[in-house]
Amino acid sequence: MKLVFASVLLVCLVFTSSLFDVTMAGSEFCDSKCAVRCSKAGVHDRCLKYCGICCEKCHCVPSGTFGHKDECPCYRDYINSKGKPKCP
Repeated sequence: MKLVFASVLLVCLVFTSSLFDVTMAGSEFCDSKCAVRCSKAGVHDRCLKYCGICCEKCHCVPSGTFGHKDECPCYRDYINSKGKPKCP
């Protein structure tokens, strides 16, 4: 009985982990826009992470590598818990 339970549990864990990766993947639109936006960032991984979060929420990313946030008010106005801008 323990072996059957352990096997079912293992299969469930493998299945749910594969679904988790799919849901966490960014869209092609956000990935490409954030790659451009973060191309000159000092901390590239962090920039891509937060840009991806902002893009998924706002459905837009300002052009260029810096500034131009007036092109996307949601992106510009999205703030973190400390009241600072969240989006790079």
